[in-house]
Amino acid sequence: MPKGDGSIVKLIEYAGRMLVIFFYPKDDTAGCTREAIEFSTKLPNFSERGVSILGVSRDSPKSHDAFRRKHGLTVDLASDETGEVCESYGVWVSKSMYGRTFMGIERSTFLVGPDGVIQTVWRKVRVPGHVDAVLDECS
Repeated sequence: MPKGDGSIVKLIEYAGRMLVIFFYPKDDTAGCTREAIEFSTKLPNFSERGVSILGVSRDSPKSHDAFRRKHGLTVDLASDETGEVCESYGVWVSKSMYGRTFMGIERSTFLVGPDGVIQTVWRKVRVPGHVDAVLDECS
């Protein structure tokens, strides 16, 4: 998956380390911004525990780059424009808002162990307190 800086991220690069992958619906929206800022703020705490963090949405690499610069984000953001990764993690779902049904990313977080096996999954994430709950699970 491409990142905002033009580099490509491959999940195999995280082998041997714990990885938090957080899927979020859209760059620069209220909830997504709060979540990305909080993960960025707590990145040193995760790093102390040997845990990497990767945010994923279907926004373009250019959008990710602007989002990171605007909010001073320090977490890596990867672009899944094709939706292939979102589909494989089961986060591309039918959603509804104001009586309208559409497909979108369900805010979800996955804790992947050093062996590449998913250890914990958080679905339908509510942002307040979520990052601390993920950090606690990494202890």
